[in-house]
Amino acid sequence: MAIQVDATTTHPERKEIARYLLSRGQAALEAEREALTKPAAAADAAPETGALAHPRIKFDFPAGLAPVPHPIDPEPDAAAALPRADIVVITWTVDEATALAHVLTPGVSPARWHHYAHGYDSYKDKIRAHAPAAVSKRLGSYMPVTVGSRKVLCMKSELHLNQDGVKTGEGLATLPVKDFFKQIIAEVQPSHVFTIGTSGSVFEDFSLGDTVITRAAKFRLHNEFRNETWNGATYKSDWTIPTTHLDTATKLAASIEPNLAEPPFAPPTKRYPAGGPPVTPPPDVPTIRMEQDHRDMPEFHPILTTDYFEYGTTANRLDKEGAAVEMGDAALGLACSELQAPPRWAVIRNMSDPVINGDLPTKQYHLNEQTTWAVGYYTAYGMYTSMCGALATWGVIAGLA
Repeated sequence: MAIQVDATTTHPERKEIARYLLSRGQAALEAEREALTKPAAAADAAPETGALAHPRIKFDFPAGLAPVPHPIDPEPDAAAALPRADIVVITWTVDEATALAHVLTPGVSPARWHHYAHGYDSYKDKIRAHAPAAVSKRLGSYMPVTVGSRKVLCMKSELHLNQDGVKTGEGLATLPVKDFFKQIIAEVQPSHVFTIGTSGSVFEDFSLGDTVITRAAKFRLHNEFRNETWNGATYKSDWTIPTTHLDTATKLAASIEPNLAEPPFAPPTKRYPAGGPPVTPPPDVPTIRMEQDHRDMPEFHPILTTDYFEYGTTANRLDKEGAAVEMGDAALGLACSELQAPPRWAVIRNMSDPVINGDLPTKQYHLNEQTTWAVGYYTAYGMYTSMCGALATWGVIAGLA
């Protein structure tokens, strides 16, 4: 049954914030791809962007389990179907794809991933104008990888629950990303599908760089999908996630820890004295958190999927409902619920912003201070926290290899 939500709770400004964050960096990624297609001399002179511009953090993977990318040569036509693989890993933003490439396709920037537009015409009427997929005229990009004996397909989606919807009624809209999940599964025939990327923390002790792994997802929709029948629904994938290599993934993430250091905090200008020296937060040590066997939270504690930029605060207590909050993963659960023989799936989400102080003002002097902090954390730390999530994903894959 649909959740009835008053229109005053839809946070229209946070809808646009979500669209900005999901599109952030796309132009730079396209510029990087264009530079890579130029003659060698021109490409060498082109400014580095995206993955190429970030510090190169090397990970000492166990022997035989280091990710090995396998670019397809010659370059496949974008209209071609996806290649077969055992596992599909899907992420969403440029920061997330950059981090995923750094971990699972080392040496191959997401700008070099193969474009994918198979069947794009069947999606056109379901995608709003100016959404990323409408602008790029494609559904995503991908790169084949092996981890041990497992064939893995890393993908960046151009479709997004928050971005694409075309209104079909009051609180109703198209959801092309659900069809995209089904298409990926039909073409790749994977045994496992993982959606990964950034999220807002809902547990106060889950900090920057921590990663939650859950086999459940729940729609928590207050905007264009608020009256859909599946709003409020929770989906589960009941299988045992291997934990053999998660401790190794945690150790590998230790090299990212310096990039997660938060600066000393004080009022924004000297007009407002702090009454003492700036406070330096304690270091964030990346940790993998799981709902499996009640390891860190209740079993099948779901990821929360919203249709606008939501975040956990000390006041809204989203930890009572789910493991973290993001904008898309429950669509995979919905898609799999409509398949006769769905693959096993899981959500692997890293904390890009911590639980925000719920006492901060939200409607004072045209400023939502809580949102300001949440967005600031994401833009400053999203790429580095996503490396932690990508390493956790490697840990699960390695356990299946």
